[in-house]
Amino acid sequence: MSQTLDQTSAPTLAQLVLGDNTPRKAFYTALVVGSVLTMINHGDLILAGGSPPLLKVVLTYCVPYCVTTWGAIMGKRAQWQRDRSE
Repeated sequence: MSQTLDQTSAPTLAQLVLGDNTPRKAFYTALVVGSVLTMINHGDLILAGGSPPLLKVVLTYCVPYCVTTWGAIMGKRAQWQRDRSE
C-alpha cells in the first residue's frame, strides 16, 4: 500500500489525486484514449485536411483523464477502508 494511504485518518483529496503517480498515469491514458476517440469522432475531417473544433478535441482528452483520476481515487479510498477495517 502506498505511504500516503497508510494512516489512521482518511487521506485528503490531494493525497488521493496526486499520490501513486496518478496524474502521470491519467495523462498517458488520456493521451492514448483521447487520440483514439479523436480519430473515431473527427478522423474523416482531419484526413480531409480540416480542423475539428478545438473545444471538442480538448474535451475528448479531458474525459479519459478525469475518468482515470476518479477511478484511482475510488480505488484508493476502497483500499484505505479495507485496510482500516482489518
